[in-house]
Amino acid sequence: MGGGRSRFVVELICSRCGRRYRPEQGPVMCDNMDLGRLDVVYDYEAVKEVLGRETIASRPVEMGVWRYWELMPASKEHAAPLREGWTPLIFSRRLNDFLGTRSVYLKDETRNPTGSFKDRAMAVGVAKAVELGKRVAVTASSGNAASSLAAYCASSGISCYAFVPEDVSLGKAAQLITFGAKLFRVRAVEPGKDPTVDLMVKAVRAFGWYPCPSFGPFNPYQVEGPKTVVYELVEQLGWKSPDAVLVPTGSGCFLTGLWKGLRDLMALGILREEELPMLIPVQPEGNQQLVRAINAGIPFERIQPEPNPRSVASGLLDPFPWDGDAAIEGVKKTRGKGVAVPDEEIMDAVRVLASKAGVFAEPSGAVGLAALRRLLDEGFLDRSDRVVVLVTGSGLKEVEKLLGGVGEVPLISPEVEELRRHLS
Repeated sequence: MGGGRSRFVVELICSRCGRRYRPEQGPVMCDNMDLGRLDVVYDYEAVKEVLGRETIASRPVEMGVWRYWELMPASKEHAAPLREGWTPLIFSRRLNDFLGTRSVYLKDETRNPTGSFKDRAMAVGVAKAVELGKRVAVTASSGNAASSLAAYCASSGISCYAFVPEDVSLGKAAQLITFGAKLFRVRAVEPGKDPTVDLMVKAVRAFGWYPCPSFGPFNPYQVEGPKTVVYELVEQLGWKSPDAVLVPTGSGCFLTGLWKGLRDLMALGILREEELPMLIPVQPEGNQQLVRAINAGIPFERIQPEPNPRSVASGLLDPFPWDGDAAIEGVKKTRGKGVAVPDEEIMDAVRVLASKAGVFAEPSGAVGLAALRRLLDEGFLDRSDRVVVLVTGSGLKEVEKLLGGVGEVPLISPEVEELRRHLS
């Protein structure tokens, strides 16, 4: 599928201290250990000469994120053959009728290989690990990123270690173990501190493992994968931008990737600044440190970790928004706002997505719809706006949470009369 590392990467620059790195150095974390993200810089003028609308449209969707290989930081020859990406952009008439809207679309990321959008990130992160000759990868995750990393490591022949919260869901743990990852549940010992991240950093220093969580400061390459969501939805809308994109948000890494994708499209002349969609991060009320900062104008440097994050949306419970700097910038530059939603509205959104649109989402993947209903009622979004709701994870990941809301399932004999009694 090609050869050598991406020739279009110019350098990597630490978002915190500004230190610059050459791509051939293969940096993963800033040498200053200041938790700055190493932002990947591309030669857009060179990319423009070979990549445009017609070129993209001519490429097979089976290439996944590598359909845009000129804007990836690793060589596509190292891509795993799992075919992530090009997820459907669904227009559900029943859902729009229910909402009273005209143009609400669902970008269904549950269709990715392991059932979440994290496959886009890990496709790139693991390809870079192969390119760098890494043999062991490690992650800190609530579950989805770890499951995805385990799958891509399995496909690429890399050993995988995963640190997850002690209450990790059964579905995510089953995926991890089956993919062959070495799974460790990590006990929380200090309020406001993520024990999985703490142990991951210690393990990287002790054993030299390749870190690949879905946080930019610990791996800059995986951030580039999620930006392909923006490329796809613009193409799927006829090379036009929606008015708003609602983004389930934990650490801010997904939002950072989307913002990077929009900047790429502007640099290539595919979108103009005035056409950018509003980026709207959505967090659960029990963990809204980034949303609170965005709406109150608090700078990233002053954000305090959430001491006791809690919500049914377990995938969004990162105590600290590691990529909050770029996330805040993206929301501000696109005139968006943050939204926090309570658990009862999240669970109702799960039911509405399933019953009106046939999309089965985990609670973390459904928060965008809960936020949309609130923003419509507030008048921040108009019912005629073209809006994309990102549905980020499958309900099969957390079936134990969803079963509690369906009631008792009757057990009956194969007799019509007994069926009639239950029907009545």
